[in-house]
Amino acid sequence: MLGWRVPAPNEALLISGGEPSADGLPFKIVTGRGAFVLPFRRSAYLLTMSMQEAEVAEPCVSRQGITLQVRAVIAFKVGDDHSSIANAARRFLDDQESMPKLVGRIFAGHLRSVVGAMTVEDIIRERQKLATEVLDASKPEMGTLGLVVDSFQIESISDNSGYIEALSKPHVAAVEQAARIAQARADQAAAEAQQESERAQAQFAQQTALKKAELQAATDAAQRRASQAGPLAEAQAAQEVLVEQAKVADAQAELTRRQLQAEVVAPAEADAQKVEISAGADARAARLIADATAANDGIILQRMLVEQYPDIARAIASELAGAHITLFDGTQGLNSLTAGIVGQGGAVVDLLRKAFFPAAGGSSTAPSADRVRAVPSAE
Repeated sequence: MLGWRVPAPNEALLISGGEPSADGLPFKIVTGRGAFVLPFRRSAYLLTMSMQEAEVAEPCVSRQGITLQVRAVIAFKVGDDHSSIANAARRFLDDQESMPKLVGRIFAGHLRSVVGAMTVEDIIRERQKLATEVLDASKPEMGTLGLVVDSFQIESISDNSGYIEALSKPHVAAVEQAARIAQARADQAAAEAQQESERAQAQFAQQTALKKAELQAATDAAQRRASQAGPLAEAQAAQEVLVEQAKVADAQAELTRRQLQAEVVAPAEADAQKVEISAGADARAARLIADATAANDGIILQRMLVEQYPDIARAIASELAGAHITLFDGTQGLNSLTAGIVGQGGAVVDLLRKAFFPAAGGSSTAPSADRVRAVPSAE
């Protein structure tokens, strides 16, 4: 609409040519709304209220006389109140781009003044204190210009003489030493951890190898037992067969021995016992005859033979009873043998009588020892 003007949110509308404003200003200030500007009778101007930036890069001399290069940044704008807008409009309306340059110069002067009252060590350690003092020193002037500072920051502090670097060397050395110590400890801890890991790996590998060896030994033993199972079973079976064969051979040998005992040894022993018994009887009879002959009494001999024949028979029977003779027909065989010997007793007596007494009634002459030995034994 013709004559209607609306400022932007970051602008202030200044209308001149009319009556003074209520606050005594020679022009009217409008912000945040529109206003009608009567053509040809009124004039309208716009003043920026945006945030602006100014930089400071100024050599400053400290209290020790050391030149420092200080860089700082200032963020500022026109104040929101009508007084600040009016002050800024009177000074910068025709040349609003000159505001950052002027602000930079103002802050540079205050920065040199504050740095000159401080030592380098204080400046380095207390940057915020430096910024606060500079900002406080500049506020009255900035207010006169209608400007307000939103931020003031010290970007860097340096020197060409190496003073700051020299100040930092002990700290740098201490930090480096601490860093080296920390690194050495870290390396030592890492090496110990690595060695411990290697020892654990070696121990695990050793245990694994031992376990594998045990398993392999068990496997080999099982394979050997399996491979020997067949021959061992065959050998055991053969051994059992040999044992049974030995038992059969022992049984056969025992049977053969018993057969030999019954068929050969026993009859031979019986015949030998017979011969021994007969020889004993003959020897006793010969002793009787010798005793009788020594007495030259044939009648006594005959009487002794007759009287002692039963004793002789009983002695023969006793000898037979104590003899180890095997008779296959039991008691009947023993009785037959005894009866045979007793039955031959008469023949023995007659034989003895004829041998020692050839004439009837006998002779008193004693027989010689050769004739007594020549008496045949009864069989």
